[in-house]
Amino acid sequence: MILLQSPSKYLLQILTTRLENLDKGVELDSHWIEFSDVRYHVQASMKNPNLLFLSVSLPPPPPETVSFGGLPPGAIEAIKAAYGVVAQILDPPRDGFSLTLKLNLSKLPPDEEHKHGVLTKIASVREVVLGAPLRVFLKQLASRTVASDIDKVVALVHRPMESFFLIPQVEKVTVVFPMRFKDSIDILLATSFLKEFVDARRTAGLNNAPPCSWSPSPPPELKGAPPEALSSNAGFVSFVIFPRHVEGRKLDRTVWSLSTFHAYVSYHVKVRLSVHNLMPDCLQSHFFNPFPCQCTFLLNLNMGNVT
Repeated sequence: MILLQSPSKYLLQILTTRLENLDKGVELDSHWIEFSDVRYHVQASMKNPNLLFLSVSLPPPPPETVSFGGLPPGAIEAIKAAYGVVAQILDPPRDGFSLTLKLNLSKLPPDEEHKHGVLTKIASVREVVLGAPLRVFLKQLASRTVASDIDKVVALVHRPMESFFLIPQVEKVTVVFPMRFKDSIDILLATSFLKEFVDARRTAGLNNAPPCSWSPSPPPELKGAPPEALSSNAGFVSFVIFPRHVEGRKLDRTVWSLSTFHAYVSYHVKVRLSVHNLMPDCLQSHFFNPFPCQCTFLLNLNMGNVT
């Protein structure tokens, strides 16, 4: 079953093609949207073929979250750490965008493997920026340095004007998603899909995966959250992340998987809808058994390197 990939394939293609054709120096002006909530704009001129301007519009944050100049906490530091001298943050960003980066391709490392790694990281700008605050908490979990006086419930941007929540503790971080869908059929399919995570967690080989639960109402951990942020029509899904789930290279995959959980569920809800419409009833139960999508997601959180 599909796992969403962190790098934007289209952005990575633009960067790679530009680098391979610097001598041609063609004009570039491209707009597109991914995950229905992040808008991209890339511009480059013939005059300075090594320079690209990458602008990103992020989901508008709900009032219960904290942001700085339209960016989540830790985003500036994460950008600087990820891109170094290759990227310069423009302040203010271009009109209509949350972030504009001035990319200098001449400052990419000469080693081809390292160079491709930096381009891939640039193409993963959504994860770098939106995943920044989640990464901070999970890195603290890995090193067991979560502050004892931290807020009991932390709201992070998940979708336009929607949050998901962290309950950070020294030994674990509980992540809770209020799940919302617009279409009535999507609500029914999503609710069924989400409930199956609990059963999937009991599958052999997933004993070390994050414990998960589903409930139709807010779990007790969200007692301190603003009531207006807890509306849901497909229930609440909780994952309990332990240090073993964010050790070493597992951190990147866990941050990405949790940051895009709603998109992951939405994709598989649409797949189920297509199957229900096209496949005979007698084959549907065979197609969906035994929870391949949920098992893949949980295994990905457990192993951190599943593709």
